[in-house]
Amino acid sequence: MLKPGATIGILGGGQLGRMLAMAAAQLGYRCHIYAPEADSVAAEVAHSFTCAPWHDSEALIAFARGCDVITYEFENVPVAPLAALPADMLAPGTRALEVAQDRVREKRFIQEQGGRPADFAAIDHDSELAGAIDRIGVPGILKTRRDGYDGKGQWVVRRSEDAAGARIPESGCVYEAFVSFECEFSVILVRGRDGEVRFWDSAHNTHGEGILARSALPAPAIVGEQVEQARAMAKRVADALGYVGVLTLEFFATKQGPVFNEMAPRVHNSGHWTIEGATTCQFENHIRAICGLPLGATDSVSDTVTMTNLIGGDALDLGGHLSDDRNHVHLYGKAEAREGRKMGHITRIG
Repeated sequence: MLKPGATIGILGGGQLGRMLAMAAAQLGYRCHIYAPEADSVAAEVAHSFTCAPWHDSEALIAFARGCDVITYEFENVPVAPLAALPADMLAPGTRALEVAQDRVREKRFIQEQGGRPADFAAIDHDSELAGAIDRIGVPGILKTRRDGYDGKGQWVVRRSEDAAGARIPESGCVYEAFVSFECEFSVILVRGRDGEVRFWDSAHNTHGEGILARSALPAPAIVGEQVEQARAMAKRVADALGYVGVLTLEFFATKQGPVFNEMAPRVHNSGHWTIEGATTCQFENHIRAICGLPLGATDSVSDTVTMTNLIGGDALDLGGHLSDDRNHVHLYGKAEAREGRKMGHITRIG
């Protein structure tokens, strides 16, 4: 159990790292951010900051010397450089990264745990795409195996002809069948160092152009009917990985049961509502877990909670957002409001 005053290293400098650092400070910990980008919104609220490339092993080793435990705020931290760090300092471990960074490996891992992803085919060469489309059918989605998020790195294939001339990157792609679903939801859990697992309520997630727009409680009835099955699968995943911290699995609620979509080995946008909407939020429970502290209760404080993302210029009207005195506004400190960029979120209770 880490005592207050210890230093938590966070790999990644974005808004999730920012909110983790704020939760850590509340419990008396210091945070040291490591990120290759000098413009880090997480570093603004942390005790110290190392700006260096991911593959700078000397910088990573020096960073680790000043930390008591190390976690990460996004799943695309390169795994190879982390071999320079003591494995017992990383929570969660690198296996979760290895699985989540490759969409094909992720789907196969989920199948091994008894889960059901959409029908898919791995595409390693241009010549394999047509056969995959013939087998799985259209419409479908072509996704890069690595590095895609928030709708990036994926293309809808509505007709076979849409894929003509497509060039498969060296890292490969995956072609997925479209899923007919009633709604989307997340299972967010926290797993302690002792293996204890707790779940937050599953919100109904609504997306726009591949980006999460809104998470709301209560979720439709079909989510309540399927959430226990989805939770059981998520727990099997966490146990198989020996996971420590917050883990998120996204699902489609279908007439045939929950269909796995994606896994995020970290705190998650669809769990931001827990800051005001749950007894203990996802950020504090992640800090508790990696520091070996008892986990906090995950009960919702209201039957009705809504989290809305502020994307692009939506975040600029702070006065307007606060004119509703039940709004809880969180801005991430990003200087440039680009189209499709998450600038903050609003949570409303009741």
